[in-house]
Amino acid sequence: MIKNESLPVMETFYTVQGEGVFTGAAAYFIRLAGCDVGCVWCDVKESWDASIHPSVKTKKLVDDVVASGAIICVVTGGEPAMHDLTELTELLRSKNIRTHIETSGTHELTGTWDWVTFSPKKFKAPVDSIYKLADELKIIVYNKSDMDWAISHAEQVNQSCKLYLQPEWEKREIMQGIILDFIRQKPTWRISIQTHKYLGVD
Repeated sequence: MIKNESLPVMETFYTVQGEGVFTGAAAYFIRLAGCDVGCVWCDVKESWDASIHPSVKTKKLVDDVVASGAIICVVTGGEPAMHDLTELTELLRSKNIRTHIETSGTHELTGTWDWVTFSPKKFKAPVDSIYKLADELKIIVYNKSDMDWAISHAEQVNQSCKLYLQPEWEKREIMQGIILDFIRQKPTWRISIQTHKYLGVD
């Protein structure tokens, strides 16, 4: 766990959430650098090496969120749980800003979160503790075999956890149809379609 008052930041931006339960909601994104998962289809591979990105004080990050007028802050990556996020979430919550995280679950979570999106990857196993913390399970569907893999994770999360299947962007035309057929048979699942990419926004 990397512990300090600053965090390596690849980028920040204020946009709309394009995926999952909060699709369409305005949200300020903090994309932290550093990742030890290494998904072959990752669309932000430049986030993997934390050393090439600037270190930013957590207070500065929170001041920027407040200045944007956002009421939701999504911390993503990279793999954000590599870092100690206690101070960041404390400062955000002190400003009445909702704290959301998107994680592969490969590290123990730090900080206090209003919403945890758990998106496990085959390239590195998640820690056991993430399953009971997840509010939303999001499986990226790259191959048809990912459906059985999704079910195996859904069996481990809490009953209130929302279940999403999201086609990998480059294979969406093939995978969307497969996902829709699956959901018709298992209606507890939903499809997430990366709305922000269809809208052409970050």
